Amino acid sequence: MKVANAARKTMLGAMAVLAAAGWIAGAIAQNRTFSFAYDQPNTTAYGIAANIFDAKLRELSGGKLSINQFPGAQLGQEPQMLQKMRAGDIDFVITSTANASTLAPQAGVFSLHFIFRDQDHLVKTLADPNVSKAFREMIDKSVQGAHVLGLLTMGLRSMYSKREIRSVDDIKNQKIRVQATMTEDTHFPAYGAQTVHMPFGEVYTSLQTGVVNIAENGVNVYLANKHYEVAPILSMTEHEANNNCIWVSDKTWQSLSAEEKAWVQAAADEVSKQEPRLGLKLEADSAVKLKALGVRVVDVVDKSGFIKDATPIQDKLAKELGPDAVKILDLVRSVK
Repeated sequence: MKVANAARKTMLGAMAVLAAAGWIAGAIAQNRTFSFAYDQPNTTAYGIAANIFDAKLRELSGGKLSINQFPGAQLGQEPQMLQKMRAGDIDFVITSTANASTLAPQAGVFSLHFIFRDQDHLVKTLADPNVSKAFREMIDKSVQGAHVLGLLTMGLRSMYSKREIRSVDDIKNQKIRVQATMTEDTHFPAYGAQTVHMPFGEVYTSLQTGVVNIAENGVNVYLANKHYEVAPILSMTEHEANNNCIWVSDKTWQSLSAEEKAWVQAAADEVSKQEPRLGLKLEADSAVKLKALGVRVVDVVDKSGFIKDATPIQDKLAKELGPDAVKILDLVRSVK
Protein backbone atom coordinates (compact mmCIF):
# COMPACT_ATOMS: atom_id res chain seq x y z
CA MET A 1 0.00 0.00 0.00
CA LYS A 2 2.80 2.36 0.94
CA VAL A 3 4.57 1.43 -2.28
CA ALA A 4 1.42 2.14 -4.29
CA ASN A 5 0.93 5.51 -2.57
CA ALA A 6 4.55 6.40 -3.18
CA ALA A 7 4.25 5.47 -6.84
CA ARG A 8 1.07 7.52 -7.15
CA LYS A 9 2.77 10.53 -5.60
CA THR A 10 5.73 10.12 -7.90
CA MET A 11 3.42 9.90 -10.92
CA LEU A 12 1.41 12.94 -9.83
CA GLY A 13 4.61 14.86 -9.24
CA ALA A 14 5.88 13.97 -12.68
CA MET A 15 2.58 14.99 -14.24
CA ALA A 16 2.76 18.31 -12.41
CA VAL A 17 6.28 18.90 -13.70
CA LEU A 18 5.20 18.05 -17.26
CA ALA A 19 2.15 20.27 -16.97
CA ALA A 20 4.26 23.15 -15.70
CA ALA A 21 6.76 22.61 -18.50
CA GLY A 22 3.93 22.58 -21.02
CA TRP A 23 2.47 25.77 -19.59
CA ILE A 24 5.86 27.50 -19.73
CA ALA A 25 6.42 26.32 -23.31
CA GLY A 26 2.97 27.54 -24.23
CA ALA A 27 3.59 30.92 -22.64
CA ILE A 28 6.90 31.25 -24.47
CA ALA A 29 5.26 30.25 -27.73
CA GLN A 30 2.64 32.97 -27.28
CA ASN A 31 5.25 35.72 -26.81
CA ARG A 32 6.45 37.15 -30.13
CA THR A 33 9.08 39.71 -31.02
CA PHE A 34 8.78 41.12 -34.53
CA SER A 35 11.44 42.70 -36.73
CA PHE A 36 10.76 46.40 -37.33
CA ALA A 37 13.09 48.08 -39.85
CA TYR A 38 13.69 51.57 -41.22
CA ASP A 39 16.56 53.31 -43.03
CA GLN A 40 16.99 56.41 -40.85
CA PRO A 41 18.77 56.67 -37.47
CA ASN A 42 16.75 55.94 -34.33
CA THR A 43 17.11 59.62 -33.39
CA THR A 44 14.77 60.64 -36.25
CA ALA A 45 10.96 60.61 -36.39
CA TYR A 46 11.16 57.00 -37.55
CA GLY A 47 12.58 56.11 -34.15
CA ILE A 48 9.86 58.10 -32.40
CA ALA A 49 7.22 56.17 -34.36
CA ALA A 50 8.81 52.79 -33.64
CA ASN A 51 9.02 53.55 -29.90
CA ILE A 52 5.35 54.61 -29.76
CA PHE A 53 4.32 51.50 -31.69
CA ASP A 54 6.31 49.18 -29.42
CA ALA A 55 5.05 50.76 -26.18
CA LYS A 56 1.40 50.57 -27.25
CA LEU A 57 1.75 47.03 -28.58
CA ARG A 58 3.31 45.84 -25.31
CA GLU A 59 0.60 47.61 -23.31
CA LEU A 60 -2.34 46.16 -25.26
CA SER A 61 -0.90 42.64 -25.47
CA GLY A 62 0.21 42.51 -21.85
CA GLY A 63 3.80 42.09 -23.02
CA LYS A 64 3.06 39.17 -25.35
CA LEU A 65 3.92 41.14 -28.48
CA SER A 66 6.86 43.50 -29.02
CA ILE A 67 9.30 44.61 -31.71
CA ASN A 68 13.04 44.50 -32.27
CA GLN A 69 14.14 47.66 -34.09
CA PHE A 70 16.62 47.66 -37.00
CA PRO A 71 17.31 51.37 -37.73
CA GLY A 72 19.84 53.02 -40.00
CA ALA A 73 19.29 50.77 -43.06
CA GLN A 74 20.64 47.70 -41.24
CA LEU A 75 18.28 45.60 -43.36
CA GLY A 76 18.62 47.71 -46.51
CA GLN A 77 17.38 50.94 -48.02
CA GLU A 78 13.61 51.40 -48.31
CA PRO A 79 13.16 49.76 -51.75
CA GLN A 80 15.09 46.70 -50.60
CA MET A 81 13.22 46.51 -47.28
CA LEU A 82 9.89 46.64 -49.12
CA GLN A 83 10.94 43.61 -51.17
CA LYS A 84 12.09 41.70 -48.09
CA MET A 85 8.89 42.53 -46.22
CA ARG A 86 6.67 41.35 -49.08
CA ALA A 87 8.67 38.11 -49.11
CA GLY A 88 8.00 37.72 -45.38
CA ASP A 89 11.62 38.24 -44.31
CA ILE A 90 10.84 41.42 -42.31
CA ASP A 91 7.67 41.85 -40.23
CA PHE A 92 7.26 45.65 -40.13
CA VAL A 93 8.85 48.45 -42.17
CA ILE A 94 8.58 52.24 -42.24
CA THR A 95 9.02 53.92 -45.62
CA SER A 96 8.24 57.27 -47.16
CA THR A 97 4.96 57.45 -49.03
CA ALA A 98 7.10 58.42 -52.05
CA ASN A 99 8.85 55.04 -51.92
CA ALA A 100 5.48 53.41 -51.31
CA SER A 101 4.51 54.76 -54.73
CA THR A 102 7.02 52.39 -56.35
CA LEU A 103 4.57 49.61 -55.40
CA ALA A 104 1.35 51.63 -55.43
CA PRO A 105 1.74 54.66 -57.75
CA GLN A 106 -1.31 56.38 -56.27
CA ALA A 107 0.59 56.77 -52.98
CA GLY A 108 2.38 59.57 -54.82
CA VAL A 109 -0.58 61.80 -53.97
CA PHE A 110 1.20 62.65 -50.69
CA SER A 111 4.17 63.92 -52.69
CA LEU A 112 2.10 66.64 -54.32
CA HIS A 113 3.58 70.02 -53.47
CA PHE A 114 1.86 72.59 -51.25
CA ILE A 115 -1.30 70.53 -50.55
CA PHE A 116 -0.90 71.09 -46.81
CA ARG A 117 -1.80 74.60 -45.70
CA ASP A 118 0.52 74.56 -42.69
CA GLN A 119 1.95 72.24 -40.04
CA ASP A 120 -1.29 72.12 -38.08
CA HIS A 121 -3.18 71.01 -41.19
CA LEU A 122 -0.59 68.28 -41.74
CA VAL A 123 -0.96 66.98 -38.16
CA LYS A 124 -4.75 66.92 -38.34
CA THR A 125 -4.73 65.21 -41.74
CA LEU A 126 -2.53 62.31 -40.68
CA ALA A 127 -4.64 61.74 -37.57
CA ASP A 128 -7.87 61.81 -39.58
CA PRO A 129 -9.30 58.25 -39.66
CA ASN A 130 -10.89 58.79 -43.07
CA VAL A 131 -7.56 59.72 -44.66
CA SER A 132 -5.76 56.78 -43.06
CA LYS A 133 -8.53 54.35 -44.05
CA ALA A 134 -8.54 55.58 -47.66
CA PHE A 135 -4.77 55.20 -47.89
CA ARG A 136 -4.84 51.67 -46.44
CA GLU A 137 -7.61 50.61 -48.82
CA MET A 138 -5.72 52.04 -51.78
CA ILE A 139 -2.62 50.02 -50.85
CA ASP A 140 -4.63 46.82 -50.39
CA LYS A 141 -6.06 47.17 -53.90
CA SER A 142 -2.67 47.41 -55.57
CA VAL A 143 -0.01 45.70 -53.44
CA GLN A 144 0.41 41.98 -52.81
CA GLY A 145 2.30 40.61 -49.82
CA ALA A 146 1.95 43.66 -47.56
CA HIS A 147 -0.48 46.07 -45.91
CA VAL A 148 -0.20 49.64 -44.65
CA LEU A 149 -1.27 50.13 -41.03
CA GLY A 150 -0.94 53.88 -40.55
CA LEU A 151 0.64 57.20 -41.44
CA LEU A 152 3.24 59.44 -39.84
CA THR A 153 5.39 62.40 -40.86
CA MET A 154 8.90 63.77 -40.62
CA GLY A 155 7.57 67.26 -41.21
CA LEU A 156 7.96 69.30 -44.38
CA ARG A 157 10.74 68.89 -46.92
CA SER A 158 13.07 71.78 -47.70
CA MET A 159 16.01 72.24 -50.08
CA TYR A 160 19.70 72.35 -49.19
CA SER A 161 22.73 73.25 -51.23
CA LYS A 162 25.96 75.24 -51.27
CA ARG A 163 23.91 78.30 -52.26
CA GLU A 164 20.83 80.09 -50.93
CA ILE A 165 17.43 79.40 -52.43
CA ARG A 166 15.20 82.40 -51.85
CA SER A 167 12.77 81.99 -54.75
CA VAL A 168 11.88 79.61 -57.55
CA ASP A 169 14.37 81.36 -59.83
CA ASP A 170 17.25 80.06 -57.70
CA ILE A 171 16.69 76.42 -58.71
CA LYS A 172 16.27 76.94 -62.46
CA ASN A 173 18.68 74.71 -64.44
CA GLN A 174 20.00 73.21 -61.20
CA LYS A 175 20.43 69.44 -60.77
CA ILE A 176 18.33 68.31 -57.82
CA ARG A 177 18.15 64.85 -56.29
CA VAL A 178 14.51 63.81 -55.95
CA GLN A 179 12.61 60.67 -55.03
CA ALA A 180 11.66 58.59 -58.04
CA THR A 181 7.98 59.45 -58.32
CA MET A 182 5.73 60.86 -61.03
CA THR A 183 4.88 63.81 -58.78
CA GLU A 184 8.52 64.79 -58.21
CA ASP A 185 9.33 64.33 -61.89
CA THR A 186 6.51 66.74 -62.77
CA HIS A 187 6.79 69.39 -60.05
CA PHE A 188 10.52 70.08 -60.16
CA PRO A 189 10.78 70.47 -63.95
CA ALA A 190 7.83 72.90 -63.65
CA TYR A 191 10.13 74.98 -61.44
CA GLY A 192 12.84 74.76 -64.10
CA ALA A 193 15.09 72.26 -62.29
CA GLN A 194 16.72 69.08 -63.63
CA THR A 195 15.76 65.98 -61.63
CA VAL A 196 18.21 63.23 -60.69
CA HIS A 197 17.18 59.89 -59.11
CA MET A 198 19.43 58.02 -56.69
CA PRO A 199 19.14 56.00 -53.45
CA PHE A 200 19.19 58.08 -50.29
CA GLY A 201 22.50 56.56 -49.23
CA GLU A 202 24.24 58.15 -52.25
CA VAL A 203 23.05 61.72 -51.63
CA TYR A 204 25.96 62.80 -49.40
CA THR A 205 28.65 61.83 -51.92
CA SER A 206 26.67 63.20 -54.85
CA LEU A 207 26.40 66.61 -53.18
CA GLN A 208 30.07 66.47 -52.29
CA THR A 209 31.19 65.65 -55.84
CA GLY A 210 28.71 67.89 -57.66
CA VAL A 211 26.69 65.12 -59.27
CA VAL A 212 23.76 67.11 -57.90
CA ASN A 213 23.64 70.75 -56.79
CA ILE A 214 20.61 70.51 -54.51
CA ALA A 215 18.89 67.88 -52.38
CA GLU A 216 15.69 68.12 -50.36
CA ASN A 217 14.44 66.45 -47.22
CA GLY A 218 13.28 67.05 -43.67
CA VAL A 219 15.37 69.18 -41.32
CA ASN A 220 16.12 66.35 -38.91
CA VAL A 221 17.09 63.99 -41.74
CA TYR A 222 19.47 66.67 -43.04
CA LEU A 223 20.98 66.96 -39.54
CA ALA A 224 21.07 63.26 -38.61
CA ASN A 225 22.78 62.25 -41.86
CA LYS A 226 25.24 65.18 -41.73
CA HIS A 227 24.31 66.43 -45.18
CA TYR A 228 25.09 69.94 -43.88
CA GLU A 229 28.79 69.04 -44.17
CA VAL A 230 28.53 69.05 -47.98
CA ALA A 231 25.51 71.34 -48.41
CA PRO A 232 25.82 73.96 -45.64
CA ILE A 233 22.83 76.14 -46.56
CA LEU A 234 19.29 75.00 -45.70
CA SER A 235 16.52 76.98 -47.39
CA MET A 236 13.08 76.49 -45.83
CA THR A 237 11.05 75.97 -49.00
CA GLU A 238 8.70 73.55 -47.16
CA HIS A 239 7.39 72.49 -50.53
CA GLU A 240 6.25 68.97 -49.69
CA ALA A 241 5.21 66.87 -46.72
CA ASN A 242 7.74 64.26 -45.69
CA ASN A 243 5.05 61.66 -45.05
CA ASN A 244 5.64 58.03 -44.24
CA CYS A 245 3.75 54.82 -43.59
CA ILE A 246 4.03 51.73 -41.42
CA TRP A 247 3.87 48.46 -43.36
CA VAL A 248 3.26 44.91 -42.19
CA SER A 249 4.12 41.79 -44.14
CA ASP A 250 1.05 39.82 -45.22
CA LYS A 251 2.77 36.67 -43.95
CA THR A 252 3.03 38.23 -40.50
CA TRP A 253 -0.48 39.68 -40.64
CA GLN A 254 -2.06 36.32 -41.52
CA SER A 255 -0.22 34.65 -38.64
CA LEU A 256 -1.98 36.89 -36.10
CA SER A 257 -5.24 36.11 -34.35
CA ALA A 258 -8.14 38.56 -34.66
CA GLU A 259 -7.29 39.93 -31.22
CA GLU A 260 -3.60 40.33 -32.10
CA LYS A 261 -4.49 42.12 -35.35
CA ALA A 262 -6.59 44.56 -33.32
CA TRP A 263 -3.62 45.23 -31.01
CA VAL A 264 -1.27 45.82 -33.93
CA GLN A 265 -3.70 48.15 -35.70
CA ALA A 266 -4.33 50.08 -32.49
CA ALA A 267 -0.57 50.50 -32.01
CA ALA A 268 -0.29 51.95 -35.52
CA ASP A 269 -3.27 54.25 -34.85
CA GLU A 270 -1.47 55.50 -31.74
CA VAL A 271 1.53 56.43 -33.90
CA SER A 272 -0.71 58.49 -36.22
CA LYS A 273 -2.16 60.30 -33.20
CA GLN A 274 1.06 61.05 -31.33
CA GLU A 275 3.98 61.08 -33.75
CA PRO A 276 3.18 64.04 -36.05
CA ARG A 277 3.43 66.71 -33.32
CA LEU A 278 6.52 65.04 -31.85
CA GLY A 279 8.03 64.80 -35.33
CA LEU A 280 7.44 68.50 -35.97
CA LYS A 281 8.97 69.40 -32.61
CA LEU A 282 12.02 67.35 -33.58
CA GLU A 283 12.24 69.38 -36.80
CA ALA A 284 12.19 72.68 -34.89
CA ASP A 285 14.78 71.43 -32.39
CA SER A 286 16.99 70.24 -35.26
CA ALA A 287 16.91 73.69 -36.89
CA VAL A 288 18.19 75.21 -33.63
CA LYS A 289 21.03 72.65 -33.49
CA LEU A 290 21.96 73.31 -37.11
CA LYS A 291 22.23 77.04 -36.51
CA ALA A 292 24.46 76.34 -33.50
CA LEU A 293 26.69 74.25 -35.79
CA GLY A 294 27.07 77.23 -38.09
CA VAL A 295 24.66 76.10 -40.80
CA ARG A 296 23.00 78.98 -42.62
CA VAL A 297 19.23 78.48 -42.38
CA VAL A 298 17.27 80.66 -44.81
CA ASP A 299 13.99 81.04 -42.90
CA VAL A 300 12.38 83.49 -45.33
CA VAL A 301 11.78 82.02 -48.77
CA ASP A 302 9.42 83.58 -51.30
CA LYS A 303 7.17 80.58 -51.97
CA SER A 304 4.75 82.40 -54.26
CA GLY A 305 6.55 81.36 -57.46
CA PHE A 306 6.68 77.73 -56.34
CA ILE A 307 3.00 77.75 -55.41
CA LYS A 308 2.01 79.40 -58.67
CA ASP A 309 3.77 76.64 -60.65
CA ALA A 310 2.63 73.80 -58.35
CA THR A 311 -1.07 74.51 -57.90
CA PRO A 312 -2.24 73.76 -61.47
CA ILE A 313 -0.39 70.45 -61.35
CA GLN A 314 -2.06 69.08 -58.21
CA ASP A 315 -5.41 68.03 -59.67
CA LYS A 316 -3.88 67.01 -63.00
CA LEU A 317 -1.42 64.67 -61.30
CA ALA A 318 -4.02 63.25 -58.92
CA LYS A 319 -6.23 62.32 -61.89
CA GLU A 320 -3.29 60.72 -63.68
CA LEU A 321 -2.41 58.74 -60.57
CA GLY A 322 -5.94 57.35 -60.27
CA PRO A 323 -9.33 57.61 -58.53
CA ASP A 324 -7.97 56.71 -55.09
CA ALA A 325 -5.44 59.54 -55.35
CA VAL A 326 -8.23 61.96 -56.27
CA LYS A 327 -10.25 60.75 -53.28
CA ILE A 328 -7.33 61.15 -50.88
CA LEU A 329 -6.51 64.63 -52.21
CA ASP A 330 -10.14 65.68 -51.66
CA LEU A 331 -10.03 64.28 -48.12
CA VAL A 332 -6.78 66.17 -47.38
CA ARG A 333 -8.28 69.44 -48.59
CA SER A 334 -11.45 68.88 -46.54
CA VAL A 335 -9.62 68.53 -43.21
CA LYS A 336 -10.23 71.71 -41.20
